[in-house]
Amino acid sequence: MVALFKDSPEYEARKKATFTPPNITIKDVHAAVPKHLFQRSTSKAVFYVVRHLSIAVALFVFATKIDSIVHHVAASYELPSRAVTALSYAMWSFYWLWESVTFTGVWTLGHECGHDALAGSNMANAVLGMIMHTFMLTPYYAWRATHRSHHKGTNSLARDETYHPPSREDFHLPEEHIARPMDYHELVEETPLYTLYKMLIRQFLGFQLYLIHNRKGNPKYPPWTSHYNPNAQLFRPEERHLIAISDVAMAIMVGLLGLWIHTTSFNNVWRLYFVPWLFAHSWIVTITYLQHSDPTVPYYRNQWTFLRGALATVDRPMFGWVGRFFWHGIAHDHVAHHFFVTVPFYNLPQVTEAIKPVLGEYYYYDTTPTFYALWRSFTQCKFIESKGDIVFFKNQQGKAVREDITDGSHVAPPAPALQEEKIDVLSN
Repeated sequence: MVALFKDSPEYEARKKATFTPPNITIKDVHAAVPKHLFQRSTSKAVFYVVRHLSIAVALFVFATKIDSIVHHVAASYELPSRAVTALSYAMWSFYWLWESVTFTGVWTLGHECGHDALAGSNMANAVLGMIMHTFMLTPYYAWRATHRSHHKGTNSLARDETYHPPSREDFHLPEEHIARPMDYHELVEETPLYTLYKMLIRQFLGFQLYLIHNRKGNPKYPPWTSHYNPNAQLFRPEERHLIAISDVAMAIMVGLLGLWIHTTSFNNVWRLYFVPWLFAHSWIVTITYLQHSDPTVPYYRNQWTFLRGALATVDRPMFGWVGRFFWHGIAHDHVAHHFFVTVPFYNLPQVTEAIKPVLGEYYYYDTTPTFYALWRSFTQCKFIESKGDIVFFKNQQGKAVREDITDGSHVAPPAPALQEEKIDVLSN
């Protein structure tokens, strides 16, 4: 039980290591990967999609029979009412858990399509991605546009699109050299109950709020910037018609859900679709948040390069075989994915092993139990300093677990080769 609430050895080692920005070249990383791993297969894509959707449908069919199964068992064994209620809750909980896990996998397959990394045809990726993301009430083309921008500016305080960290000024904290412990206690520190409340809001609704009004997105955009507005500054002019297509698809999905509610009942649709959908959102937020929001991972200002941004992420063996099978390794091989976004997920484990010797100490891996890592990041990744080329999150006491490099004068600039490298082929 203690191990469930303990930092991993990898995390402890990173905390003790003084950070020096990497000067590895993308050319070296690219040269380590066998060329055949870049090949996409439409037949494999169809296999994985069909296999995954078959599991989702099988669970759905099981759920439609839960009430009749409970009724039959209760009548056959003359169960008391409390036992019937317990059996019903147990079976529905089983469905909600595993269908939410499966729904998350549907979203991650759509994520693969957004990078044109699942099928061999870009058209096939577009069709499959549109279907799977729309089913999860995610506007496919709008999400794809900003997610690709995230890949092009990962952990750059000027360019990144998602999980943009608040600064000291956002909390109205005094400057670091005059701040007292009481300042942090009054303005940042929260009760565990209030922290849990904020976590629940973010876990279940945070992704949708980001889509609706750019919650936790880059503050360079106007308030209420929305993924549903084709004219939003999030998008290039040539993308606007695609955003409109996503909006139409979303309207159709909402209409189908409304028709389903009308022909059956809200309670029926709530139990069969919305409950696992909400929990799937919690899994999605957990995955994406922990990929980049970690006390040992840097954010960059003037020292950012594409490679340094790609290395500002953490591979996590999230829930072991469940994350590998149902979520297609989206947390297991995220570092490799940031370097090679068009490599299909079924080849990424081999890519990870190929690049680890090149990345060396800059390959971040963490076996900290997922729920503890989530609590750790949520409570310790509170804010960053407004000054400094390379900064790390600070906690509720205004402390960072790794050294903040706040004076750009002693930070080695990126090597010329790093500055000149083109990133479009790797990050689109």
